[in-house]
Amino acid sequence: MNAIAIDGPGGAGKSTMARALAKQLGYVYVDTGALYRAIGLYMRRLGIPTTDFDAVAGNLTGVKVRLAFRNGEQRVFLGEEDVSDAIRTQDISIAASNVSAVPQVRAFLFDLQRDLAKTNHVVMDGRDIGTVVLPHAQVKIFLTASPEERARRRYEELLEKGMEADYEQVLAELKQRDYDDSHRAVAPLVPA
Repeated sequence: MNAIAIDGPGGAGKSTMARALAKQLGYVYVDTGALYRAIGLYMRRLGIPTTDFDAVAGNLTGVKVRLAFRNGEQRVFLGEEDVSDAIRTQDISIAASNVSAVPQVRAFLFDLQRDLAKTNHVVMDGRDIGTVVLPHAQVKIFLTASPEERARRRYEELLEKGMEADYEQVLAELKQRDYDDSHRAVAPLVPA
């Protein structure tokens, strides 16, 4: 199977590019960040602080996360609940960044991500696709933009969804997430 890996920080346009590329090529688009967001949402619902790595790791056994593809669109499920819209908040973005630093979470999702690429031609985006998940991908892209541009995009996206947002707060959270993602001990955000 053919695989294209697109990595980069939040708000860089990875999903937009990956979705368009997958459609053009007839490949399956896999947004791996949605999996981490789903685990972040799961932990939030349990009342577990996503910064408590031991508690997050200890509660993974109850997580039933899966992806489904309907009309070419990826949908994310926790159990039987479609959480595709519920995971697209700034709070869950932060939770996703936190849980992605937990080695047990990465291991938990690793096989799911790899299995998708074994059985489908994929365009997969994330933070460590080209370096860890699909190191042998035929094409690897690292996409980025300035923090200000990425924050502007995220801010506008939140407003379009009818959510309250403050640009300066979005920018500060994005910069913190960039730092956290690029300095974590396991699979940091780096170009492949």
